Amino acid sequence: MTATPAERPGRNVFSSGPCAKPPTWQAELLSEALLGRSHRSKPGKARLGRLIGLIREILEVPDSHRIGIVPASDTGAVEMALWSLLGERSVEVLAWESFGRDWLADVTRQLRLDAVVHTAEYGELPDLSQVDFSNDVVFTWNGTTSGVRVPDGNFIPEFREGLTICDATSAAFAVDLPWNRLDATTFSWQKILGGEAAHGIIILSPRAVTRLESWIPQWPVPKIFRLTKDGKLNEGIFRGVTINTPSMLCVEDCLLSLNWAKSVGGLRGMIARADANARIVAEFVNARDWIEFLASDERTRSNTSVCLVFDVPGICNDDMPAFAKSVAGRLAAEDVAHDIESYRDAPPGLRIWCGSTVEASDLRALMPWIEWAYQEERAAYNACKSAK
Repeated sequence: MTATPAERPGRNVFSSGPCAKPPTWQAELLSEALLGRSHRSKPGKARLGRLIGLIREILEVPDSHRIGIVPASDTGAVEMALWSLLGERSVEVLAWESFGRDWLADVTRQLRLDAVVHTAEYGELPDLSQVDFSNDVVFTWNGTTSGVRVPDGNFIPEFREGLTICDATSAAFAVDLPWNRLDATTFSWQKILGGEAAHGIIILSPRAVTRLESWIPQWPVPKIFRLTKDGKLNEGIFRGVTINTPSMLCVEDCLLSLNWAKSVGGLRGMIARADANARIVAEFVNARDWIEFLASDERTRSNTSVCLVFDVPGICNDDMPAFAKSVAGRLAAEDVAHDIESYRDAPPGLRIWCGSTVEASDLRALMPWIEWAYQEERAAYNACKSAK
C-alpha cells in the first residue's frame, strides 16, 4: 500500500471545459446581473458593450478588429466563420486532434469543399512550412484534446492572400495571439476565463470584413451564422446587439472573470499564471519514468490543456484504456480531482487543465495524489495479472 498524501487540493476541479472559475468567484457576486430585463435595453446593451470592451483591452485587440458575441460557444463561432467566409478560394485545413478534425469534416462533408489537408498523430503538429497561405487556412491554435499548440504565429505570413480562421478556444488569454496574422479568431468564455458555457466570441480582421462584404457563399447560411445584412457587415453584432438572446446571468459571470483577469495583470498576468501551472506538472513528469507528455516537443506543448500518457512496462496497449480510466477514477473517488481522464478520442491517459484560473497550490497538492493513484492501480493490475 502506498501512503495516502496528507494534503488535498483546495479546489478539486481540473476539467478542460467548463473550467475552474476564478479563485475569487462567489455566487453572491452575480447579484447585480440584469435579470428579467431585455438584452436590447439600454443597460443590457451597456453590459454587453462593456464585456466586448474588456476583451479588447485584456487581449490587446487592435481597434481595427471587430469583436462579436455569438451563439453556441466556440463551436458556433467557428462554424459561423466557416459558413460565412469560405468558398471564395481554395482552403487548407490543419487537423491534428479531435476538434480540428471536426472542422475538417465541416469543410469537406458539410460545405463540400475540396481541401488540402495537413494532419498529424495525437501529440504532434503537421509540417507548418507546407501550408500555402495564398489559400484560406483553418486551424486550431491549441489542440485541447492533444495538449499540442502551435509554438507561435511566425508560420503565418503577415502579408498573405488567403484568410486565416483560428480556433483559439484553449489559447485566448493564455498565449499572446498575433492579431496581424489572424483574420477570424474564435473562443468561448468557458475555457481560460472559467465562464459559463453556450456563448462564443468571434474576432474579425479588416480583411475578413472585406471578404464578408464581397463574397456570397453558394450555400444557405442559417440565421445564427449571418454576419452581414444587405451585403454589409452587421455592425450591431460587434456593439453587443447579439443575433439571439444571450444569458445576462452568463454575461455578468463573464464580466467577473474579465475583471479578475485585469486584477492579476491582464494578459501578461494570465499567461504567467498558466505557464507557472504547466511548469508544476512538467517538474512532476520529468522526475518520473512511468508518465510522460503526449506532446513530446516542449516547444509545442500546451500550457493549458496538459495531456499525459502512462509508460508502464508490463501493461499491454489493450489494457491501457482501463488502467488510465481507473487512475482517474481513484482520484475522483478520493474527491481530489474530477474530470481529468483523457478526451474520448485521444490516447488513454490524463488531461489536467492548467489554465489561469487554476491555483498553483492546488496543482502542487494534486501531483502526489496522481503518484498515489498510479501506484495503487499498478499494484491492483499486477495482483490481477498474477491471479490469472
